[in-house]
Amino acid sequence: MTEPTRRDFLHGSTALSLLAAAGAASVAPAAEAQAVLKAYEYQHVPMPLPYASGSLKGLSEKLIQSHWENNYTGAVKALNTLRGRLLRAVGDADTPPYVYTGLKREQLLRTGSVALHEIYFAGLGGDGKAGAALRSRIADSFGSYDAWESEFRKIAQGVAGGSGWVMLGYNHSLKLLENYWMADHATAPANTTPLLVLDMYEHAFAMDYGAAAARYIDAYFANIQWDAVSRRLQGI
Repeated sequence: MTEPTRRDFLHGSTALSLLAAAGAASVAPAAEAQAVLKAYEYQHVPMPLPYASGSLKGLSEKLIQSHWENNYTGAVKALNTLRGRLLRAVGDADTPPYVYTGLKREQLLRTGSVALHEIYFAGLGGDGKAGAALRSRIADSFGSYDAWESEFRKIAQGVAGGSGWVMLGYNHSLKLLENYWMADHATAPANTTPLLVLDMYEHAFAMDYGAAAARYIDAYFANIQWDAVSRRLQGI
């Protein structure tokens, strides 16, 4: 019989603490305890860019590579670190609720940053031209494709100089496509599937355009990969 490792001990003690906190009357099967731990042990792996970082029109290789490495990959590393901290804290009865809640708040922010950046980068690399079927789908909600684009651009221009995101999403409650303003990574609309997002934090454009955010918005529209949007709309 092999000696138990520190990892085995951590798994077992944390699982037992979780069960005790829930008032379990008996010890759950090992498989169930392990399933509980997956929420804390998962380690996110950065998604590679689906195109060469120097291939976009009006967005430099230096900008895209810096954005991917420093902001997106940085968020991935922070999220993985937070999961490790949560794994330790959830089994520690001495962790005050306000400390634990602070960790969960940071987890929410980093989760949003990772997810939104992945949609952002996947939404680039195209020619910016939406096909007829997709334009018609957008027009069903906005009256016309041009009306959608006008509002999306206006929201982006309103965010410029500050921080935040612009999202085209499908609202499952209303059965409509809508554009949304998002102040940060944690303000996504409820019951909505994101289809296309625009990063309006200065790290996304200042290296190329300084404060000229309108030029960045133009470059973004010239590079939209509408096939990615279509794939997300499938089945909705």
